[in-house]
Amino acid sequence: MADSIRAAAYFKMSVPDKPAVCAGVLGTLRDAGINLLAFSGFPRGRRAQLDFAPSDPAAFQAVARRAPWKIKGPKICFIVDGNDRPGAVADVLSMLAGAKINVTALDAVCAGGGRYGALFWVNPRDVKKAAKALGLGK
Repeated sequence: MADSIRAAAYFKMSVPDKPAVCAGVLGTLRDAGINLLAFSGFPRGRRAQLDFAPSDPAAFQAVARRAPWKIKGPKICFIVDGNDRPGAVADVLSMLAGAKINVTALDAVCAGGGRYGALFWVNPRDVKKAAKALGLGK
């Protein structure tokens, strides 16, 4: 099976970088039945940034409004999944490098069962160019 690459809407929010904050946010999403295609969290100064790529952006936004969370977005990220192999992520990045597109950030993981997944971001001005370089026809 070939790699699957798709563009997805993502939202970000800033939260205190303290124990249980992220667990509470993800618990709220779980309890509301929100499925995430991807999630990333990392420290940013004295706070933490949480990035969410929900399968249903409108439902995610409704939960965020009720929470109430201050979210930014939607913006576009890219999600890749495929058969794990040496150089899988390098192959994807080579397509972008060939189009002279810089990747802002990337998270990748071996998913088990011979599969891998990756989540990456490019500068918003490069989203359409990246989509074209990845064969997404946008």
